[in-house]
Amino acid sequence: MLSAITTDIVAEAIRRHQTAPTASAALGRVMTGTLLMAATLKDFDRLSTRIECTGPIGAIIAEATKDGAVRGYVKNPDAELPPSEDGKFDVRGIIGEGMFYVIRESGFDIGLHIDPYVGSVPIVSGEIAEDFAYYLAKSEQIPSAVMLGVLLNNSEPFVAASGGVMIQMMPGANEHLITMIEDTIAHAPHLTTVINEKTRPEDLLKLALGEIDFEILDERDVSFECTCSLDKAVAMVEALGRDEVASMLAEQGEAVMNCGFCNEVYSLDAAVLSGLLKG
Repeated sequence: MLSAITTDIVAEAIRRHQTAPTASAALGRVMTGTLLMAATLKDFDRLSTRIECTGPIGAIIAEATKDGAVRGYVKNPDAELPPSEDGKFDVRGIIGEGMFYVIRESGFDIGLHIDPYVGSVPIVSGEIAEDFAYYLAKSEQIPSAVMLGVLLNNSEPFVAASGGVMIQMMPGANEHLITMIEDTIAHAPHLTTVINEKTRPEDLLKLALGEIDFEILDERDVSFECTCSLDKAVAMVEALGRDEVASMLAEQGEAVMNCGFCNEVYSLDAAVLSGLLKG
């Protein structure tokens, strides 16, 4: 059983990427689901999820680690549709059909270049929580219940509430408990209606589990955190080769790089480029 309150994380992602409301809701759900799945990783591992779809958003990508760091972006931050008939964000509409991918990498950041594990399933819902659950059931054979939600304001701070719950059924789970959990989730209020500044992750578990007791085994902080840096930007430009660096210096007098995950911009001025040519 895993739960997370991701209000601040999603707010930071929206601030960086300037996503439209429906795109914001979709990105927030994917980032939250990815964060929950990554909580089961080993140290130095990372998990990425990717939705490739036919809808106007094009794609949604998120990456997280066991220690609670997550980052993410969408291909088209301006993707927007009118609300669905129930008045909610039409996330299903901006996603459409496509594939849901999960990539697990082991030890990449410490130099262990092990081939990543890649799993995929078709998008069955487009509402994202159901797609996470379908992936876990079909690709990893873990029956799961997943609840994800993002509630937005009309003005800053644009994210009023965001969070998620993931409950995984282990082999031999009591059928009566499974039925109880399914019934509780079916009748539970939406996550975002109960999240406020005083809500704790365990409160979301109580919402999903009802009268079933549970024990908290671990807690950790979560954050929007990107692995990009100026040093990495310099290394990437240097890797282009001397001819390309010389061309940048002669034609633009600088090199400008943008990180897709966090939208940070790195500018390498003429002095930096000259230094690379001398190195």
